[in-house]
Amino acid sequence: MSTQRAKSVFFSIVIPTYNRLPILQKCLRALEIQTLDEQIVTGYEVVVVDDGSTDGTIEWLQNSSNELPHLKIYEQAHKGASAARNMGVERAIGDTIVFIDSDIVVTPTFLQCHADVLLAKQKELGDDRVFTYGAVINTANFESPTSEPYKLLDFSNAYFATTNVAIAKHWLIEVGLFDLDFDLYGWEDLELGVRLKKQGIQMVKCPEAVGYHWHPAFSLDRIPRSIEQELERGKMGVVFYKKHPTMDVKIMIQMTVFHRILWNILSLGGLLNERTMKPLLQWSIERGNPQLAEQFARIFLNQYSVQEVHRAYQASLRASK
Repeated sequence: MSTQRAKSVFFSIVIPTYNRLPILQKCLRALEIQTLDEQIVTGYEVVVVDDGSTDGTIEWLQNSSNELPHLKIYEQAHKGASAARNMGVERAIGDTIVFIDSDIVVTPTFLQCHADVLLAKQKELGDDRVFTYGAVINTANFESPTSEPYKLLDFSNAYFATTNVAIAKHWLIEVGLFDLDFDLYGWEDLELGVRLKKQGIQMVKCPEAVGYHWHPAFSLDRIPRSIEQELERGKMGVVFYKKHPTMDVKIMIQMTVFHRILWNILSLGGLLNERTMKPLLQWSIERGNPQLAEQFARIFLNQYSVQEVHRAYQASLRASK
């Protein structure tokens, strides 16, 4: 496989979506107002793969071709984000894939910033063994998501995350795309990152390519789904570890004695849970600080994840005997 560096790029922005129409509309409209140097970015397409939405997403997309000239639409039965991203990459015509999620709203210079940093790093290296990782700022501001300032909680040390990366398409094909064993919430993009890292694909930060990650403000009615996601994350963490049984992965998925002791202490042996902490969470929300409530909730949410990853790992060992 050639690793010759490029002098320009054609982007395919791959976006899986499932029942997120209101924020998806903002996501796609932001991608239509990109400011580009056409000698560097020769063109782009926006590849949306609908993962079986039931909220009118497909109907709206099909009726929006005039407003969204870069849009290409594909559909699948509800199989999850990994399968949707794989379909998007396989159908993409661009030489360079940009991954964002359907709840990301970008700035007008988003694609140009990715292109400038990506091509500069390729020139420095002499080949294309590199991908760019843009900044992600979390926000609950639906009306004006791009007005949110950067916060310390927005920092991530992930190597490869599909909220905001750009990479040559052929590297994704070469390492085998997303692993469909990750059929629940969590870890599929970091697992792909492990395989990319083994191929010597370098990550370079691109903080000027900003994506604003919208999600609703924390509320008590979100807790059951958050717990469900943490249990799924625990199960998928075991899938991740069995594919890459290293200490780095073990630390990432919190499958160590240290993590068990840490979260057992912080949760007071499980005494701090969704029931006992409800008054504190409600108090914080009522005083206009749902972000603080969400951080309090991490005490028991992380405890669920750590307990589940150990339970699921022990179950996998018993099943293999």
